[in-house]
Amino acid sequence: MYNTKIKPVLTEKSLKQAKNGLYTFIVDFHLDKNITRTMIEKLFNVHVISIKSMNYRKSEKKNYKGIKQTKKAIKKVIVSLKDKEKIDIFEEKGK
Repeated sequence: MYNTKIKPVLTEKSLKQAKNGLYTFIVDFHLDKNITRTMIEKLFNVHVISIKSMNYRKSEKKNYKGIKQTKKAIKKVIVSLKDKEKIDIFEEKGK
């Protein structure tokens, strides 16, 4: 339907939030909440209740050689799901 990427964020903080039903993704900067909602619902077969989004601007920094490098602008999205629904990517395997 859309030619965009949805990338899960798998950090310690996001995995902790996933236990409470909040799942974190990085999506394309131009997507709005409605499109993001439909994409996540179709991709993972879940029902999204709410979405919180954060925009990060592009930035330029110099590396250790003094060459400028740019980071792309991204959008981070935190999604909460309906009761007792989970996304398998965020589930930790048993030790």
